Amino acid sequence: MRYNLNEKEEVQKKKRLGFKSVKSLIAHMVAEKKILIVAFVAMVITAVLNLVGPIIIGNTVDNYIQTSQFRGVLINGGILLATYIVALFAGYLQTRLMGSVGQRMLYNLRNSVFNKLQELPFDFFNQNKTGDLISRINNDTDKINQFFSQSLMQFLRIILVMIGSGIFLISIFWELGLAALAPAVLIWLFTRIFSPWVKKKNAESLKSVGNLSSEVQESLNNFKVVVAFNRRDYFRERFNEVNQENYKAAVKAGIANNLFLPVYTLFSNFGMLIVLALGIYFISVGEFTVGLLISFIAYVNSFYNPLRQLASLWSNFQLALAAWDRIRKILELENNMPTVSSNGVDDTATLVSFREVFFSYPGGSEVLHDITFNLKKGKTYAFVGPTGGGKTTTASLIARLYDATKGTVLLDGHDIRSFSAEERSKRIGFILQDPFLFSGTVRENILYGNEEYAKISNEELKKIFHDTGLELLLQRFEKGLETRVDVSGDGISLGQKQLIAFMRAVLRKPDLLILDEATANIDTVTEKLLDDIIQKLPNSTTKVIIAHRLNTIANADVIYFVNTGQVTRAGSLKDAVNMLMKGKMAS
Repeated sequence: MRYNLNEKEEVQKKKRLGFKSVKSLIAHMVAEKKILIVAFVAMVITAVLNLVGPIIIGNTVDNYIQTSQFRGVLINGGILLATYIVALFAGYLQTRLMGSVGQRMLYNLRNSVFNKLQELPFDFFNQNKTGDLISRINNDTDKINQFFSQSLMQFLRIILVMIGSGIFLISIFWELGLAALAPAVLIWLFTRIFSPWVKKKNAESLKSVGNLSSEVQESLNNFKVVVAFNRRDYFRERFNEVNQENYKAAVKAGIANNLFLPVYTLFSNFGMLIVLALGIYFISVGEFTVGLLISFIAYVNSFYNPLRQLASLWSNFQLALAAWDRIRKILELENNMPTVSSNGVDDTATLVSFREVFFSYPGGSEVLHDITFNLKKGKTYAFVGPTGGGKTTTASLIARLYDATKGTVLLDGHDIRSFSAEERSKRIGFILQDPFLFSGTVRENILYGNEEYAKISNEELKKIFHDTGLELLLQRFEKGLETRVDVSGDGISLGQKQLIAFMRAVLRKPDLLILDEATANIDTVTEKLLDDIIQKLPNSTTKVIIAHRLNTIANADVIYFVNTGQVTRAGSLKDAVNMLMKGKMAS
């Protein structure tokens, strides 16, 4: 299954998803319904009170200022002041409520995205760059937060004010009102035509930010290699390339986002000119008053001035939608490795069985072709072969990091897909050549995911280490269990990382232990020590060793040669060496 988030979708599919994006985004607001209702009521109060002002002003001009009744002017002025003060507090309440809604949505949305990532299979992370995923979690969710906390209610208030202003314009003098609103039709047509283009440019800008994050993350992770090979120029050129792409995409997005404002301003000015020209004409023929013209101009301003704000808010809305599309792609993904039912097979001696297994990576060529073999309980198996021959892929299928494209992998007589992730992790230990550790202590990394020893004391843990032979490995760390582990790897060698991963796997006492070049960065003395510890595992534990060192595989019960999609049983170590040499020359 393809999990590439950056693959281009078909144009028609994008059009169908337009409304779906808005609908699914709104669905994430359901939990905040009560607060949104209160904020909406406060917004309506603010808008209505602001709309009442021009009527009061027009009435004051016609009935009190022109007749010199200053007492009426003071009364109406007091009413107007009280109206605006109430509108101010209502507006503050709405702003404060929406700020809290935005932050909670940001918190929940980031949790949802991160939790979804935990559900997705290993293949997903092979097909997507880490930097891009980080950008979606941090940058894209923040764009949505900014829209909800700063723009949404303002957007709705503007729509409400415009509708109210339009109603007042029509009710005061419908002929002049229709003439004043005519440019708004042109604005609507312009917005409808260019909004998809604006959203597209924002989506390209967000994608370029993700690519930039990926490049920075990759450069920093590999900085030691950069320094060792003195190739700062290479990474400088690569960074400059993606930075240029980001710059160009950002400029295009900026142009698109600023497109609406001058156009809206132009049409707004047209509306004002129409009102002034026709208003003066209607006053001259006695069908209109000066006070009504003042009110009319105020309502025209209330209708068109928000349009200028709407131009900026609409761009923010398009940016939020583009960000939501990127997040929605993650949230809508489904794990293509579900748990299935299995009737089981009556074969108590076999732990792992491959039955006519085929495998190919998404979009790639076939890696394994019609593979069938059995791994017996308590035996030690070695998989050898040239680089790229399929050894790690075979081990990954055994641990169900991937599912077979065709065929069946059995664990203890049952379809391996029938085991939950928790059951599988307890029964299968997997030690990688370059293991991943978390920031923290050696103890925290060793006990990671091990519920049995989660609350055990250091003294009890040290006793377990003594009984299992792991105590000597722990002595390789200056402060023992409390030695700090930095995720960047500073202060701890790759060999020590492998020791921690080894201890973490052995403590689980798995039914199957897979060592994928697990001793590649360890000296021969330590390797001998690890071998002694492995021998102390229960007799029922099956070992699968992937290694290039001949001494590592010399004591294996069975050796398999893996190359060109085939897994072939070698008769002896000498046969395996001959097959390995021929395989390397052939490759």
